[in-house]
Amino acid sequence: MGKFTADPSCQAKMHQYQIVGRAAPTPKNPVPKIYRMRLFAKNTVLAKSRFWYFMKKLNKAKKSGGELLAVNELFDKGPTKVKNYGIWLRYESRTNTHNMYKEFRDVTINGAVSQMYSEMAGRHRAHPNTIQSINTATLKASECKRDHILEMHDGKLKFPIIRKMPLVAKKMRSTFQARRPMTFVR
Repeated sequence: MGKFTADPSCQAKMHQYQIVGRAAPTPKNPVPKIYRMRLFAKNTVLAKSRFWYFMKKLNKAKKSGGELLAVNELFDKGPTKVKNYGIWLRYESRTNTHNMYKEFRDVTINGAVSQMYSEMAGRHRAHPNTIQSINTATLKASECKRDHILEMHDGKLKFPIIRKMPLVAKKMRSTFQARRPMTFVR
C-alpha cells in the first residue's frame, strides 16, 4: 500500500474566468452592447458554455448569433495568505429555486468556490450545473457572520501536535503494553 492520494474527481478545481462577448452585429443593430462576466468553471470550454447560457437569458444572444471578444483566466494576487470569502449563490433543488449566502476560508477564491460546490453537493444534493454563483467577495474579519469562520479568528487559537512520537527501535517494540500511548507532546 503506497502513499494516500486523493481522488481527483473529489477535488473539482475551479478556475475563474473573465469572458467578454456580445451579440453579432446586424444591420438593425450595428453596435450591440458588450457584456463582461466573471465565471467559475473547470476549463475554458465550460466557461464559454456558461457565458452563452447567461447571454441567452439576458438578451436572446446565442452562440450561433454572437461573438466572444476575450476569454481571460483571473488569478488571485496573494495566494499564500488565508482569507475569508463570502459567496452569494442560487441553486435549484428538487422542488424549488433557493438563494443562499455561504462563507469559506481558503487561500484563493478558486479554492473557496471548489469548497462551495462540494458542500452544496454534500449538504443539499445540488447538481453543479444548477448552481449559479451570483457574487463573491473577500471579507474582513469583522464582516464575517458564520460561526465556523468566526471561531478561526481567535488570535490565541492552538492546535495540538498529534502523533509526534519517536519511532521505537524494532527490538524494543512490543505488541501489547501496560499503559496507553501518549499521542501528543506536552
